[in-house]
Amino acid sequence: MPRTPLRAAALAGSPDDLEAAFYDALQAGDVERVMACWADEDDIVCVHPGAARHVGPAAIRAAFATLLQQGGLNVHPAQVMRVQALASAVHSVLEHVRVMLPDGPREAVVQATNVYHKTPQGWRLVAHHASAAGMHEAEGAAPAGHLLH
Repeated sequence: MPRTPLRAAALAGSPDDLEAAFYDALQAGDVERVMACWADEDDIVCVHPGAARHVGPAAIRAAFATLLQQGGLNVHPAQVMRVQALASAVHSVLEHVRVMLPDGPREAVVQATNVYHKTPQGWRLVAHHASAAGMHEAEGAAPAGHLLH
């Protein structure tokens, strides 16, 4: 799908701007806006909690279309931890999610990692990996210590 100047301009800011646009698009249930946040590369990857790995724009679009078919995803990002270099950024995000399923609403706390690359069109998402958060994160406690692993 070709980028329009408006689409490129709207997403050309910082990784934080792109992340806000991504979560706004999820809230709105707008698959086109969700996909506008992604890079146009065949090797982009997305993993939703309990789901298989989706590789490439078509597979990622289908996964988000399925996820959003009942409407927007009520997701509130919190406790964002950022690492940024010249042309890449990694955000670890604690997401508070409420989604409408055919059998009613479900709520969860999800730990997501969003990876952004700076492209000629601006910052774009190249990986989104989300999994159910553990009890420590679900209770809203701050991480202990400075241990990476």
